[in-house]
Amino acid sequence: MSIGVCYYPEHWPRERWETDVREMADAGLEYVRMAELSWGRLEPERGAFDFEWLDEIIALVGEYGMSVVLCTPTASPPQWLVEERPEILQTDRDGTVRNVGSRRHYCVNSPAYREETERVVRAMASRYAGVSHVVGWQTDNEYGCHGTADCYCKDCSAAFRDWLGERYGDADALNDAWGTAFWSQQYDSIEQADVPRPTPAQDHPSLLLNYRRFCSDSIVEYNRLQAELLREYDDWFVTHNFMHLFPWIDLYEMADDLDLVSWDSYPTGHVQETTDGRTPPDRLTAGDPDLLSFNHDLHRGVLGRPFWVMEQQPGDINWPPHSPQPAAGAMRLWAHHAVAHGADAVVYFRWRRCLEGQEQYHAGLRKRDGSPDRGYHDAVEAADELFEVGPIDAPVALLHDYESLWALEEQPHAPDLDYWALIRSFYRALRARGVQVDVVQPTASLADYGAVVAPTLHIVSDELATHLTEYVEAGGELLLGPRSGVKDEQNKLRASRPGSLVALVGATVEEHETTPEQLERTVVRVGETEEYAFRTWAERLDADAAVQILAYDGGRRDGHTAAVRNTVGNGHAVYCGVWPERDLADELVESLLARSGIDRSERLPDGVRAAVRDGHTWVTNFTSVPIEVETHVAWRVGSATIEPFDLAVAEGDLIDNLSVRMGE
Repeated sequence: MSIGVCYYPEHWPRERWETDVREMADAGLEYVRMAELSWGRLEPERGAFDFEWLDEIIALVGEYGMSVVLCTPTASPPQWLVEERPEILQTDRDGTVRNVGSRRHYCVNSPAYREETERVVRAMASRYAGVSHVVGWQTDNEYGCHGTADCYCKDCSAAFRDWLGERYGDADALNDAWGTAFWSQQYDSIEQADVPRPTPAQDHPSLLLNYRRFCSDSIVEYNRLQAELLREYDDWFVTHNFMHLFPWIDLYEMADDLDLVSWDSYPTGHVQETTDGRTPPDRLTAGDPDLLSFNHDLHRGVLGRPFWVMEQQPGDINWPPHSPQPAAGAMRLWAHHAVAHGADAVVYFRWRRCLEGQEQYHAGLRKRDGSPDRGYHDAVEAADELFEVGPIDAPVALLHDYESLWALEEQPHAPDLDYWALIRSFYRALRARGVQVDVVQPTASLADYGAVVAPTLHIVSDELATHLTEYVEAGGELLLGPRSGVKDEQNKLRASRPGSLVALVGATVEEHETTPEQLERTVVRVGETEEYAFRTWAERLDADAAVQILAYDGGRRDGHTAAVRNTVGNGHAVYCGVWPERDLADELVESLLARSGIDRSERLPDGVRAAVRDGHTWVTNFTSVPIEVETHVAWRVGSATIEPFDLAVAEGDLIDNLSVRMGE
């Protein structure tokens, strides 16, 4: 397992470079990522490439026994290029041009920018082909960051019409598929279709879903251009650094062009994006372990193999609403946590705090004067502790689908209906039992999983329904969440719900409603009295072949069915029509794991998590109080007493008899 760092030699005097590289090597770092935003330095004017400085720093990294990951510099086209070819710039929905002055100001559908991309990528790839310590490439940087995945320029309008023509052929087929008779939105020809523009009321949901598909496809195609160019020159790995819960790119589609998936991890910033200003103190300084591991498991699941953290938070950061210093030891904790969930390398961002530009208040492993910062000591310790370990063998698959995400974002039907939050409600319950989870697309092979959880499959084709049914018939255990099977592939409602899943779940949805706090929001297990809370969404089910397992308790829905279990072949499908709060999610997940015979722990305290990878168990403590692991095992890292924001690694798999006691 490897630790690395991002470095920007162009920001520092040449005489400092060797000192920096030597200190990186002394710290036990193995990878140095460079050049992702350096086009203006590499090509100060058209055709006048200056590689000498990059040659020198790459050679230095190699001399000190480390490897280089280079990046294509296309995320930040320089001023002279914008002046020469202004048509490369993006346009907002209202027609405002996104100008040069920061980064990501280009359009992936601009033919001009694709020409320039090919030119600069070829120049870099040909320069460093055959350099043994250049081992891989990152394409671009954070596709779609800063709200740039969607563009509304003339090139995008033309490309969108071509995209629609390829899929529908003519306007009649498009009108029929979308249902454009509503509000007289029929097209007489494909040429009348356009990207979404400012309108008095809501956009047509089928237009929006297809535009989201188009935007994702456009980025995938642009990335493919870069990946194919790089592979012409050498046998290095190609990756891209994705972002936290990013909704605009279908990662499964892009994975076909990548050798390695990586993502950028900033735990104290990301948790604030999910807590609406009410972040608890421990999470504000260490992050949410389940939010963090969901991202890890998602990016591992894209290709079904280990991933990299290409940017790991090294200390305080500049972009969230608040930026307290991370808890002592948090940067080491995050590295171990990533490895426990399948990371093969953790690359800290960045080596040194910068003195200029937009990221002056972003920490590095070293301070502005070059002396060690808090994150440096954590990185050194992690580099010394991590060891070689094999892949993860997860017993549970959680199904995650971008098209369902896009459709729910367009018509949430409640202000607090959030796809990511709903899917994490089920994921958190699995992780609280110490169960490793593969986050995969719904069409993935499911045969090797003891249980499958599908928190909300909003769009379900007949083929997908058959795929899930075959899994259950063969003995699989399936848990489906609310708002599943509601829409067809064109974002139109099915005549009955849950659509093509009706036979599998043995029930239909008779009514649905959104539920604010002032309405009754509890259910009970049939034949029992203990109440379980739910939130936001409620469906009244009519059981046919299925058995009622949850009933509403009180209010207008009292006694009506909220969840069912159906026996299909050798397995079972459970359909839960409510968004479960924590205790109900745990009850559903525990029952699922018991039926499938999957090893699990007792329910772990909030902030304490365990994960097994290749015969080792990581126990991580994201809380400000010590914990005691009440199990007698050999510890490879740490001990049974785990201090605040610390961890321990045990020899062997101890999930099925793991017990944790919180200290004072």
